Amino acid sequence: MKAGVSLLGYALLGLVHQQPRSGYALRRAFATTPIGTFSDSPGAIYPALRRLDRQGLVRGRVESSAGLRQKQTFRLTAQGLAFLEEWLARPVKRADVVRGMDDVMLRLAFMDDVLAPAASVRLLQSLARELAAYLPTLHVYLNEHRGEMSLSGRLALESGIRAYEDQSRWVRGALEAYGAARARKGKKKEVWS
Repeated sequence: MKAGVSLLGYALLGLVHQQPRSGYALRRAFATTPIGTFSDSPGAIYPALRRLDRQGLVRGRVESSAGLRQKQTFRLTAQGLAFLEEWLARPVKRADVVRGMDDVMLRLAFMDDVLAPAASVRLLQSLARELAAYLPTLHVYLNEHRGEMSLSGRLALESGIRAYEDQSRWVRGALEAYGAARARKGKKKEVWS
């Protein structure tokens, strides 16, 4: 992540890319969709929008409204789009896997809409490589330190290893899904040729 932009900020950029939205509409997206892992609190959303606006990544435009309160709708700027594309295109690194997958999964969620399915495949391939490289180090650590670990420590590490193994299986399935979608798209082109 770039300095000054939080994961919430990137989520806001991705949502505003999908369609211009007001702060209220963004709050509703966080409250009513699976992206609800982020707070829908005005104390989180509006300061994040102001930071993005100060950085030139979004622009708010006040629109007339039927009520007493004016509605401000946020749109992605050209700089904001370039910034979002750069973040999305980053390959997965070991630190992304170790630190947690929230950033990677958020990038994947917006990837097809902003870049293209080929970029999603590249992200998944880099994730698969990093998981494949990291899992053996966890197994080695467990095998070398099993005897000196507390039961709870060993069980926690085993849980983490299983979670990474499950993530690795999911990535293989996701890559297969993209392959199948590409094959279907190719067949449709043949039919119309």
